[in-house]
Amino acid sequence: MSLFATYFIPMFTKGIEVTVPLTLISFVLGLILAVLTALARLSGFAPLVAIARFYVWVIRGTPLLVQLFIIFYGLYQIGVTIPAFPSAVIGFTLSVGAYNSEIIRAAILSIPKGQWEAAESLGMTRWQAMRRIIIPQATRVAIPPLGNSFISLVKDTSLAAVITVTELFHEAQADAAVTYSPLVMYCEAAFIYLIFSTVLSTLQSRIEKRLDRFVA
Repeated sequence: MSLFATYFIPMFTKGIEVTVPLTLISFVLGLILAVLTALARLSGFAPLVAIARFYVWVIRGTPLLVQLFIIFYGLYQIGVTIPAFPSAVIGFTLSVGAYNSEIIRAAILSIPKGQWEAAESLGMTRWQAMRRIIIPQATRVAIPPLGNSFISLVKDTSLAAVITVTELFHEAQADAAVTYSPLVMYCEAAFIYLIFSTVLSTLQSRIEKRLDRFVA
């Protein structure tokens, strides 16, 4: 138990210093990419639709771990050197963008066509209708799955350890090598991830309840 307590603070600190920023940066950038991709899919402009579909197809069809290896190790072979942390951000951003674009697209498509027709009857352009009427309603629909995606990303950041990012799981690996107690160190890392996930799940529930207050 003393071993658990001794390494808890350093490991938890590493989670706050590296894992949390990595998650936040990747998710925000990925969410922007997801919105652009979803809008491209819904634009009806064939080249944009094709590019967006290809991007989603490639990212969803290949493992995230392989993508990280290609970005960090593979590109180095052709002279493109990207440090570990930015490589992780790029990999997670691309992944979040692809998966969340489908969530956002489905949320937009879930809004009844009558909403579009009502906007047109008021003289709004398609973009005005999207911005003022469709997106606000779609946001409420998309928040629960997007919250789940964010929580999943917190756990997926452990994959960054394989490209030498010194995040929470990488710290657990280093501590396990020093203490010769992998069971204790990895259980400790799991416990810290559980703390992060529980806090985020609680926040997500509160946000959903707050949004439900505005639903008739």
